[in-house]
Amino acid sequence: MILIITNKEDIHPTPVIEHLERMGIPFFRLNTESLLSDYDFEWVWDSENGDDFHIRNVHTGIEAYGHDINSVWERRPLVPAELRHLNKAEINRHNLKEAHGFLSFLLYYLGDRFCLGHHLYDRSAASKMLQLKVAGELGIRTPDTCFSNSKSAIESFCRKFETVCLKSIDNDNIWFEDIAKEHILYTQEIKSEDLTKLDNESFSQTVSYLQNYIEKAFELRITVVDTKIFACKIDSQKMGKRLGQIDWRQGLDYDMGHSKYDLPTWVADFCTTFLHRLHLNFGCFDFIVTPEGEYVFLECNPNGQWLWIEHETGMDISKCIAETLSEHDNH
Repeated sequence: MILIITNKEDIHPTPVIEHLERMGIPFFRLNTESLLSDYDFEWVWDSENGDDFHIRNVHTGIEAYGHDINSVWERRPLVPAELRHLNKAEINRHNLKEAHGFLSFLLYYLGDRFCLGHHLYDRSAASKMLQLKVAGELGIRTPDTCFSNSKSAIESFCRKFETVCLKSIDNDNIWFEDIAKEHILYTQEIKSEDLTKLDNESFSQTVSYLQNYIEKAFELRITVVDTKIFACKIDSQKMGKRLGQIDWRQGLDYDMGHSKYDLPTWVADFCTTFLHRLHLNFGCFDFIVTPEGEYVFLECNPNGQWLWIEHETGMDISKCIAETLSEHDNH
């Protein structure tokens, strides 16, 4: 059986589940925010019989046993947030924290199964510093990069470049409560001399993530499922500067061009080797291809979005995920 660990709002599991149903492959979907409201479960260690767990959806009656699960897809689970019965606020918070602790323990426990998305490795593999180190060791070009809260260190870095990119590290939006509005922090291209004109507090109050700006002919989004490669060309440079040219995410609502791309073998080999080094079976890579045809690695999202690529290009990533989970579930 395949265990899909996700949340109610994520649309990515839907086409994968449809493929599994057509294939007749048993699966169990666990929406983790509803762990206490929608499921009955138990994990047991027995000194004579060993360990096992059982989980049942109280609404559908569908159930799963740990000994039947060989393949796990951890697709962006959320912390438990729902209760069947409400008590005092303090008790509710305690109960949800306990459920979160149980869920984390369970995900670590499942780590010896074949996993797309991995509770143990996804977070560490998301480190931009670790990614750049591994990419450099594998011999591919990367942007020069600086993380700092020191103006002098940032000025020293920027002196080497006419323009740099300012990026978010781990939080790419700000919610302004007073006006109930979200501001998305897209990548910005900034002249180095303009950055150095800012006062010290602009740097010391945060951590700046800077890279040298690299001219692009186009960009690539490469989705890797185990050893299968799906490369998509993104024609970001045909857009305006604020419509995807600097950060292709800004162009997604403006009919930015997407197409299937024949990736050179050595780049495909880099991607699979990179994931192997970080103990992952899935990843979404972002690359620049320069006007001179050079491939530049930017980053890898260990549990990135891919469904829009499937819709734009027709590449059947969801079927590949279903088949990969099924293949390993039968081992």
